[in-house]
Amino acid sequence: MPQATPRSSLLGARPSVFLLAGAFVTGMFLFAHGGCGGDECQDAADCRFDNSAPAEGKEWVCEDKRCEQHPAQQPPLDAGSDAGMPDSGMSDSGMSDSGMSDSGTSDSGPTTVSVQVLAFNDFHGQLEAPAGQILTGVAPDGGPVRVSAGGVTYFARHIAALRATNPNTVVVAAGDLIGASPLLSALFHDEPTIEAMNLIGLDLVAVGNHEFDEGSTELLRMQSGGCHSVDGCLDGDGFPGAKFKFLAANVATGVDRTLFPRYDVREFEGVKVAFIGMTLEDTPEIVTPTGVAGLTFKDEVQTVNALVPELRRQGIEAIIVVVHQGGIPTSGSLVNECKGEGADGLIAGAIVGMAKGLDDAVDVIVSGHTHQAYNCVIDGKVVTSASSMGQLVTDIDLTLSKATGDVVQARANNVIVTRDVQEVGAVKELVTKYQELVTQRANRVIGWVAQTLRTQTDSAGQSTLGFVIADSQLEATKPANLGGAQVAFMNPGGVRADIAQGEVTYGEAFTTQPFGNSLVTLTLTGAQIEQLLERQWRPSGATLMLLPSAGFTYAFSASAPIGSRVDPASIRINGVPVNLTAEYRVTANNFLAGGGDGFPVLAEGTNRLGGAVDSDALEAYLKAHSSQASPLPAPALNRVTVLP
Repeated sequence: MPQATPRSSLLGARPSVFLLAGAFVTGMFLFAHGGCGGDECQDAADCRFDNSAPAEGKEWVCEDKRCEQHPAQQPPLDAGSDAGMPDSGMSDSGMSDSGMSDSGTSDSGPTTVSVQVLAFNDFHGQLEAPAGQILTGVAPDGGPVRVSAGGVTYFARHIAALRATNPNTVVVAAGDLIGASPLLSALFHDEPTIEAMNLIGLDLVAVGNHEFDEGSTELLRMQSGGCHSVDGCLDGDGFPGAKFKFLAANVATGVDRTLFPRYDVREFEGVKVAFIGMTLEDTPEIVTPTGVAGLTFKDEVQTVNALVPELRRQGIEAIIVVVHQGGIPTSGSLVNECKGEGADGLIAGAIVGMAKGLDDAVDVIVSGHTHQAYNCVIDGKVVTSASSMGQLVTDIDLTLSKATGDVVQARANNVIVTRDVQEVGAVKELVTKYQELVTQRANRVIGWVAQTLRTQTDSAGQSTLGFVIADSQLEATKPANLGGAQVAFMNPGGVRADIAQGEVTYGEAFTTQPFGNSLVTLTLTGAQIEQLLERQWRPSGATLMLLPSAGFTYAFSASAPIGSRVDPASIRINGVPVNLTAEYRVTANNFLAGGGDGFPVLAEGTNRLGGAVDSDALEAYLKAHSSQASPLPAPALNRVTVLP
């Protein structure tokens, strides 16, 4: 089993020299998708975007800003080191990053083959540059150093540059490629994201839980193509579907049948590598029931371990698991660290137990779901995650034995997708196309309001918009088959913008809740509901007031000690006092339901059931309760009473 050490890479070590390093390897293999537009090129990536595949044995290069075909070349084992990039020197296996042993004798030569895996996760249709930054270090004054990252046009360029360092490259994604997406992708049923990934050259994606937001039939359309069954092709042309493969080894449609292939095998210079793709077993608990109807989600560890003998019978010894499940590092960790509150000071979370339970034949685990960045070795397996929204790419370099097929060395490095590189023209054209189209669609009217619904809160933490959102979430999950909710709570941080008086457009409503959170209904006791309310006041002095749905009322004393401010007798649902020993069905978005915003009691809720996306619930509520003649009135701010 290989050891792993983060290594400096072409982009991660020194982004400013990106184009120079790209020029060094202009003869390397890139990919044949799309075009960048215009006649001039900057590097070989532009040529591959602009042209079809070159003649056999040749590759596109960019010379004097013109595309030409030259004989293909083989890159060094570690182009990042040979290009003059700083590196960590020796790896844990005793090999230098140049592929040389301590004696100076080459250990690669004809007996090994170098394979590069470029990995990312939780892209969530983030085509435009996302807000937020990546932590890169600590300043001399002790403050954080951060850099803006992400945006699919820059993401495409970084993928192209990394791919250029090794012709044996596979690009993989660990789930939630689509779903919970910004309006630019979501409005078109995530077709723009699929088309962008076709241009970039994604090879494989493991199905995540958000891939099921619109159901398995719609997910199958993402693979095979064709227009949406209800909306058609909203961009005015056809939808070809994904040129990459969806994998779902543990998502069963019947006995010995899976929704998508269980794994994919790639061969490099005679050596086979298997990629097993899986989603998290708990998917039915966090998506709407209709989205996973007829599907069975099996245990991830058991699924992989059962496949190992099958793969070995095919002569495969190198096994990579791409799974939509993840871990939690310590807050403030850097992207290539593995620090956490787990055993030995390493990351915690479900991925840790999974790594330890998987057969030792597994060499690498590409993970996701938690939107975190880490680079670990757990139980001898390389375990990585690349944050979310295309802000990082994990560069995993494998050295395989041609004699045995084993992975003899593995190195991983999380590379920041900086924005100091040239955007890829073809991808930028695609984004611009949908930006123009989305403006028209976003103006669709979905309701009317009698007064401006505001995010601003009163002295009790109440807001009119927060109440309307909570009411919409209660209504969406109130039916018995959708959760049987009795109360819903909304976090104020998730309410991002006012809704002005008059007609409400889809774009306005989406801007109010841009995170694409899904609803979760769970069971709490009356005592746990009281604990939830008490947690609104923190020992630090901070206050974060939840926004309850209509029918839920309570009172608190502002002068009482923290932890004893809520009068239990005042907590009522539809006028009936809450019984502290009884059980109640409570709805919150998946962020809150997972203990977000410092409300861990919600994470303790049982019998969890996933529901609709929050923005869809708000749209349905406005359509049902408003019209131009009868706009929705702003709710009264009378659900929380402040006592002396």
